[in-house]
Amino acid sequence: MTEKSVKAGEIIARMDRIPIWSLSYIFIGILGMGFLFTFFDIFDINVSFIQTALTIFHVSSPSSPEIGVLLGPAVLLNLIGYIVGSLLLSPLSDRIGRRNMLMITMAITGLGSLYNALSNDYLNFVSARIATGVGVGADLAIVNTYIGEVAPLNGRAKYTSFVFLFSTLGAGLGLWLGLLLTTPPAPFPLGLPFALGGSGFLAVNGWRVMYGIGALLALIGLVLRFNLPESPRWLISRGRIGEAEAVVRYMEERASRKLKNLPPLPTVISPYVVERLTYLESLRAVIADRRYAKRLAVLIPMWFFGYMTVYVLAAGLTTVLASLGYPPPEAGIIASFGDIGFILCALTIMFVGDRLERSRWTVISVAFTILGGVIIALAKTNLPLSFIGSSILFYGFNLWVPVSYAWSAESFPTRARATGFALTDGLGHIGGGIGTVVVASVVASLVAGGVTSGLAIEVFLLIASFQLISAIIAVTLGHKTANKRLDEISP
Repeated sequence: MTEKSVKAGEIIARMDRIPIWSLSYIFIGILGMGFLFTFFDIFDINVSFIQTALTIFHVSSPSSPEIGVLLGPAVLLNLIGYIVGSLLLSPLSDRIGRRNMLMITMAITGLGSLYNALSNDYLNFVSARIATGVGVGADLAIVNTYIGEVAPLNGRAKYTSFVFLFSTLGAGLGLWLGLLLTTPPAPFPLGLPFALGGSGFLAVNGWRVMYGIGALLALIGLVLRFNLPESPRWLISRGRIGEAEAVVRYMEERASRKLKNLPPLPTVISPYVVERLTYLESLRAVIADRRYAKRLAVLIPMWFFGYMTVYVLAAGLTTVLASLGYPPPEAGIIASFGDIGFILCALTIMFVGDRLERSRWTVISVAFTILGGVIIALAKTNLPLSFIGSSILFYGFNLWVPVSYAWSAESFPTRARATGFALTDGLGHIGGGIGTVVVASVVASLVAGGVTSGLAIEVFLLIASFQLISAIIAVTLGHKTANKRLDEISP
């Protein structure tokens, strides 16, 4: 064991003994701004796409099943971009650093959103969605990798969810701005009485304004990220011991001001140090090693089937409800109330997420998804009950996500952590694209036969069935990582 290796192990041990968040909380806000934008981009299409389809795709009616058919490829191609960005760009952070790639990915995402705002036909619209997806896919992988590497070992799910809380704000902003800017005014709760999308400039351009706002949010996130420190674990994995020690010393000083005395050092685990690592070597590190290959074999299908449910509801709930006969403003209002559950799921994981093994949250999550969908289906014209159902639905299909972000990041070694996360989350997103296309086609065919009282229940059970498969995979085959040291889980 070399002197450099011993020193690196001591620095990681010093970092692992810190039981609290020891960087500035401003850095969580900086990372959170990126999440706010990326989820604004995911959810802004939910309500606004109906206006987009009417104005530049020349769809005849806001309740036309054709809108769902057009939405499917748009979401699928966005997710293909996500997969490309996740698999090709995020692994670069294993080579050039987390901070540098976080700035590059946010720039790509903002430019994609600006392209969306300027598009004038379906081809350019979906091309812009692909470009935005490239940035979003890489960004989410690197943010979760970064958080996992700097958070205390007993709080990785907590602080991942803390950042995820900003995504709930972005989702809510996307949903409610969609109602404000792209729907006509209607008496609440059938719509917003003060909605601006019924006349004038916003009647045909409200959706453009939304994507313009997205580009502005990305610019703000990019500027703020200049202040982020590099991950000490990544610095150590590249042999940059002095720089890593400076960051850890700063963390110790901040923690000492709060705790006075830090816990004793844990056992020193010598880290794997490689000063140069190619993309192929990163791939080999997580595919050729049987331990990590087995984890890939569990996490990829877990994400694949889980995202089938997530993206149908996140990007298409308004369209699904409109296809089932709900007036579009009412459908948008029901979907927008779901953000209450979205926020509650982030708060739940912040406070109790690290108390259970990661896989158990998938079971709890799918139970709430089924419950919420059934309540919406049974509520029919009872809007208060529909709002409750939407909140429970969003709580359910999102509850497992921040925990599984932490789980994926924990499951691979520092030298290839972003690569491993990219493979699980990126390939898993293929399911999200397939789910939107499949469900849109099934709903269109079912609606063509006439909307019956039991149709809505069938549709929501179909959507939840994919997440149920995901939960079964996680619980029966998943590995344990909660409250363990990263270098113990993934050496």
